Amino acid sequence: MAVSSISAARLSFSSPFECRSEPSGNPRPENSKPSPLRAALSSGGGGGNRMSSLIYRFPPNFVRQLSIKARRNCSNIGVAQVVAASWANSGNASPANNPSSSPNPNIVNSSVAPPPSPLAAAVVAADAVVVVPSVDLAAEGGVDGIAGVVQPLDPAGLDLADIFSSDSTRAIHAGEKYQRIIDTDSITTPIYNTSAYWFKDTAELVDFKEGRHKSFEYGRYGNPTTEVLEAKMSSALERAESTLFMASGMCASVNILHSLVPAGGHLVTTTDCYRKTRMFIQDWLVPKMGVTATIIDPADIDSLKSALDQNNVSLFFTESPTNPYLRCVDIERVSQLCHSKGALVCIDGTFATPINQKALDLGADLVMHSATKFIEGHNDVLGGCVSGSERVISEVRRYHNIVGGVVNPNAAYLMIRGLKTLKLRVEKQNTTALRMARILEEHPKIQRVYYPGLPSHPDHHIAKKQMSGFGGVVSFEVAGDLAATRRFVDATKIPYIAPSFGGVESFIDPPVIMSYWDLSPAERATYGIKDNLVRFSFGIEDFEDLKTDILQALEDV
Repeated sequence: MAVSSISAARLSFSSPFECRSEPSGNPRPENSKPSPLRAALSSGGGGGNRMSSLIYRFPPNFVRQLSIKARRNCSNIGVAQVVAASWANSGNASPANNPSSSPNPNIVNSSVAPPPSPLAAAVVAADAVVVVPSVDLAAEGGVDGIAGVVQPLDPAGLDLADIFSSDSTRAIHAGEKYQRIIDTDSITTPIYNTSAYWFKDTAELVDFKEGRHKSFEYGRYGNPTTEVLEAKMSSALERAESTLFMASGMCASVNILHSLVPAGGHLVTTTDCYRKTRMFIQDWLVPKMGVTATIIDPADIDSLKSALDQNNVSLFFTESPTNPYLRCVDIERVSQLCHSKGALVCIDGTFATPINQKALDLGADLVMHSATKFIEGHNDVLGGCVSGSERVISEVRRYHNIVGGVVNPNAAYLMIRGLKTLKLRVEKQNTTALRMARILEEHPKIQRVYYPGLPSHPDHHIAKKQMSGFGGVVSFEVAGDLAATRRFVDATKIPYIAPSFGGVESFIDPPVIMSYWDLSPAERATYGIKDNLVRFSFGIEDFEDLKTDILQALEDV
């Protein structure tokens, strides 16, 4: 919009003020009723040419907050509010109409123009021209040097733990209302669908390269939407210095292992884990990079001590709880042992979520998640992330920036949305899973239940110490063979027979078919996979409905 100065003769409120966005060739019908705002602008408050006090008593920052929006949108009400608020804030309100204001000789009327302001935005509507006095937004701290852009409410270094005590509140506002890095006044974070970013000249490019100009360069190195997601995970949930999101949970695992375990290095992991992670270690890292690995039981501290004493261990990588038997690692003790030998600790906390377990607070160097699961929570997007210190995450990020595996900004948007309801969903899933685990443990057609919240679980004492909730997944063995197990699975009505877990919909999964069907019975036995094992991921359906469905399905066993 053009900026110009207007003569006092053209600034008059003696006739009804009119500012509209439609072309001046379409005048307002003569019989149309003036809006309350137009009536207030045209009425006298002790003088025919003075504005009523009802329209310019606004908060002190009102003009700064709305002037940008008014110039962008030019809506009738927006512009009129800016006019009124600008005059009120500049001290031009009449003392007669506004007793709280101090006397000011520069009272605006039909024949006296307001004093010059640093910048005047001219708004043209029909035959009337109104000057909108503005302020030096940069001097007021309202912009960061880019015209029409709103400054973040708080600096990026703000510790939300000093303001909010709840994970839920932090997850909603971190990276958006607070610590916003993206310059926007929208409540929800926009989706930045771009593969590259431009610079206005080479001087700005040099400033960017040398750290004086905040921007992005190429889609593989970062995206504004993804950066909000990463800020939300770091500051709101994991209390981490840095977070990196990637295209999937497996992508995160591969990036971590490749970047932190050198060729010829030694890795310690656990027996019970996601099969694809085990396959990557056994089929790629060990034979193709010369990495050696020690595989221990999740609770076998003596074997961990022995591996640390006998090898130059680079990384201890495990899940807690594990897949599918939900074994738990004593994260605090393991971290102390590994750090004493110079080894890093990475915990895959996908089954726990940051709501139930804070692995970094317990001493781990890294915590990763398959964000496809509970983090996003709606079974409609793939993603993975790793959080930790800036020093360690920078190593993973450097490798990631080379090989790719970038999370799509549309997926990042969905994960931002998912994080805002994470605590509500997880608490519901915790409650349902624990109640059903107790019922299943007492049922005559269930042979055994694996759930860290049950005293019968081998790692219940560890889970009680380091988890605030025990998760939404329950594994159990049906009292019967594979045929009986299949009848039970097929008889359920609510859950989907599908891989994955952690979404709002319940899933049921017979691992012997879903994940290990390509192996022989003997090979499955080496991984502890039984024909009668079932993994049930509880969604947020009503508990009584799920209970009724499971119990009726067990009648077919």
